[in-house]
Amino acid sequence: MTKRMIIMLAIVGVLFGGLFGFKALLGNVIKKSISSQGIPPQTVSTAKAQFTEWQGEFQAVGTLRAVRGADLAPELSGLITGIHFQSGQEVAEGAPLVQLNNESDVAKLQSLMAAVELAEANYDRDQKQLAIQAVSQAVVDADAATLKSAKAQVAEQRALVAKKLVRAPFAGRLGIRAVDVGQYVNAGTKLVTLQALDPVYVDFYAPQKSLGRIVIGQKIVLKTDAFQGQQFPGEVSSIDPKVDPATRNVQVRATVRNAKRSLLPGMFATVVIASGGPQRFLTLPQTAVSYNPFGDTVFVVEESKGKDDKAALLAQQKFVTTGEARGDQVAILSGIKEGDTVVTAGQIKLRSGFPVIVNNAIQPTNDAAPKPKDQ
Repeated sequence: MTKRMIIMLAIVGVLFGGLFGFKALLGNVIKKSISSQGIPPQTVSTAKAQFTEWQGEFQAVGTLRAVRGADLAPELSGLITGIHFQSGQEVAEGAPLVQLNNESDVAKLQSLMAAVELAEANYDRDQKQLAIQAVSQAVVDADAATLKSAKAQVAEQRALVAKKLVRAPFAGRLGIRAVDVGQYVNAGTKLVTLQALDPVYVDFYAPQKSLGRIVIGQKIVLKTDAFQGQQFPGEVSSIDPKVDPATRNVQVRATVRNAKRSLLPGMFATVVIASGGPQRFLTLPQTAVSYNPFGDTVFVVEESKGKDDKAALLAQQKFVTTGEARGDQVAILSGIKEGDTVVTAGQIKLRSGFPVIVNNAIQPTNDAAPKPKDQ
């Protein structure tokens, strides 16, 4: 190796040594800068994880329907000559509602009634003549058959005339009429709807795993967003004997009293069925839980000693297993323990290990049975 090569290698070594030394020095400077500045503490709200006693219950969304309800329609075609009700009226069973033109039918009925009178007269006369052997028994039997046939035709025509008057098949509340006087309607055309509103049914579906907790006569509570804050008591009246193989759900029907007629068929409602005894759950406000595809997490505030043995509050992210949600609360099945301080607001700006400042001046709602405030 020549002297020239040795000098070049020495120069290269000096350059590399200086470069690495500078990099190490720069790294130390950056670390010192970061440690001197640190991460600014984030302000959060917190709550203690604590046990809450919940009454076991099953909830489902159901649809209301009338115990008896029908869209009334005529059996025959005809021209409407009279409407005997007002829209929204309460009617009794058998009340006349819509009259179709029946003039020709009434005229035919009168003709048939005259034929009955003639057949009765012939039959009476022939019976008297049979007593003196003036006519044969065959003539009397023929007259009796004629009389029966005439009476049957009268009964048939009377039924036809009666069908031209549509009556209420049961007591209830009428809807908005869909026809007018003078309108020609075909058989089956809707005239008006009639609904019996007290009581009402609520139909809902329950998963097969809940069948052991639902029995006939069990009390239920019905809630609907149409009447915030109101509850309508009822009881389970029937359970379908077959589980739907497509959904593995079974249809359940409950009967609910509706004395004020405020619940209407077609409304949806929430059905709550109390089942079992009270249960204890570790609960948190629902705002404390971050729901993610990779798992549900919460931030737990822990005390840690920093420089100069000064206490600092750090947020530590932990995975949790959530259970049933009720009102503003959610049950935590695992991941934290009773007494843990959990972040309820402000966690969107946190990472595990970030310092925090607790300010509980404003707290999210934490009620298992919240009620709307009066406006």
